[in-house]
Amino acid sequence: MTTPRTHSAEARPTVAVLGTGIMGAGMARSLLRAGLPVRAWNRTGAKAEALVADGAYCADSPADAVTGADVVVTVLNDGPRVLGAMREAAAGLAPGTVWAQTATVGETATAELAAFAREHALTFVDSPVLGSRQPAESGELLVLAAGPPKARAVLAPVFDAIGRRTTWVGEDAGTAAASRLKLVLNNWVTALTHATAETLALARGLGVDPQAFLDSVSGGALDNGYLRAKAAVILSGDYTPSFTVTNALKDTRLITEAAERSGVRMDVARAGLARFERAERTGHGDDDMAATYLASFDGPDA
Repeated sequence: MTTPRTHSAEARPTVAVLGTGIMGAGMARSLLRAGLPVRAWNRTGAKAEALVADGAYCADSPADAVTGADVVVTVLNDGPRVLGAMREAAAGLAPGTVWAQTATVGETATAELAAFAREHALTFVDSPVLGSRQPAESGELLVLAAGPPKARAVLAPVFDAIGRRTTWVGEDAGTAAASRLKLVLNNWVTALTHATAETLALARGLGVDPQAFLDSVSGGALDNGYLRAKAAVILSGDYTPSFTVTNALKDTRLITEAAERSGVRMDVARAGLARFERAERTGHGDDDMAATYLASFDGPDA
């Protein structure tokens, strides 16, 4: 029988990280740098094994990963994958364990995950993170969190390790307040990405030096760091992913579905959805989301 967890190790909690892809691996390394014990699991075992050199324990199953953990952090692609992993972990979960769900899964899935947490007496915190590969690796993510006050002290060293700031937006994780805010932020991120991609594509089509555009907005109200980052990816032609087209497509679907349920018309988001779909269809699903630029041309390598 699994005994309830009392969180006596709040200052240095043992953290199970389920999902060690681009984001999860970076977050796990940030936790390890902060001196927190990490038990890592990934469906593709080699991705979790890569963290052993950094000091992580590589678990052979979700149940193995969560056994003895004070905090469970899920960093999987979508709601069904998160729920599937947690069901596999059930045998190792102790009542009272704090579960920080950091993936972008949307409102409906968050409600389903909160229900699972209630069934297993877990302390559930809806805590999606904003950022990509580099912020995950450097511990500079923005953590958006909703959950009971009793979880905050337990999660403080975890969120401090992975993020530059934590914004608490509510005490009831089941309302998906943090996940709803994440969708709003992601809509802004994808809009900026598409705008950068289309502007540089237009420059190319009109024979305008893209650097002339960047120089023209430099230092003014139209300039921003995200424009610079995605422009650099596009102009270099190096689409090594910080956040993939496929993940951006998944998030945009969540955005448009949530907007439809709320009676909000999202013309730009739907157009962006079509661009991501076209980029994925032409073989760029695993490339950085800036590959929406390539959707402006006839061929995948144009």
